[in-house]
Formats: sequence, structure tokens, C-alpha cells
Amino acid sequence: MAKVSRILLAGEGGQGVQSVAEILAEAAYEEGREAVYIPNFGVEQRGGVSIAFLQISDEPIGSPKFNTGDIVVALSGRAVSRVRQYVGPETVFVYDSSIEVEREELPSQAKRILAIPAVEIAKKELHPRVFNVLIMGAVIRATGVVSEEEAKKAIEKRLGYKFAQDPKLRELNYRALERGMELVAQAG
Repeated sequence: MAKVSRILLAGEGGQGVQSVAEILAEAAYEEGREAVYIPNFGVEQRGGVSIAFLQISDEPIGSPKFNTGDIVVALSGRAVSRVRQYVGPETVFVYDSSIEVEREELPSQAKRILAIPAVEIAKKELHPRVFNVLIMGAVIRATGVVSEEEAKKAIEKRLGYKFAQDPKLRELNYRALERGMELVAQAG
């Protein structure tokens, strides 16, 4: 049986959820794996909850959507509410501890819940604009879905034109990736 990673990322429009999913799919593809990414936007395309369904496998993927994620990431209070239905007993649930969420709002059926201060770390140590890359690092560390090396190559492919304009952005994005991986290592 092929290992399939089912990843669901959710946040407010503009938090970079779709960019993270695209970069992870690109990295998986470059590793020679199958990847299917499906964006899902709320009724309000700007400012609504944005969800990305991502599957990565060593064999063809039969269906683009899924009922239960291996990892579910929620980056806002509204996102926590929207994605609880995708959490099962084997799901790792990651949320940004910088947001206010009541304990009872978190999915009690999750295998593991990881609270990481992503927004806070991005603001204090890095830059708010790399918050989504920090989250990508967290997903990579929590799942092992792609290598850090391929993730960096995919970031380069997606954002290289920005790095050409401002070379400091490359190091900032790579540091955000590494910092996200560190946060999950510390949380678990």
C-alpha cells in the first residue's frame, strides 16, 4: 500500500495558505512523487477562510479531496471551526497559538495537537510576510512529506524573481522554513 499524505491547510484569505500548498506540491513533484492540490475558497474570496487540500503519494491519487487529513493546519479562529470536520483519530492538528481559541473549540479527537506561535515568531524574529513559509516548515517537520532541500528549491522556483530584486528575502524565507521546523520539534 502506498503512503499517501493528506494535508489540509486553512486560514484567512491573504495568509498564504494556497502558496504553501503550491510550493509543497511542487517540491513533491520534483522528488518524483504524485501531488494533487485543490484550492477551496469561502464565499467571500477576499477575507474569507481559504482552504487548501493537498495530497502527496508515491502512486497515482484517486480523488482530489478527502474526508480526514493526516495533518490539518488552522491559522485563524474561523479556520479552526471550518476544518474540525477533517480531523480524525490519526490526525495531527496544528494551530497558531497566537490566535485566541477556546480549548473546547479544538478537535478533541485528534491524535496530537500542536500549538505553535507562528505569527508571534514571524513578527518578532523574522518578518510578517514569511509567516506562511514558517508554517510550511512546520508541516514538513510534522509530516516528513518532502525534504527541506526540495522545499527550498520549490521556494526558489516560486519566489526567485523576488529574490533577484532583494537577495535578503532568500535568507529570510529559508530561515522561516527552518524556524517552522524547529517549532514543531520543540512542541513535540
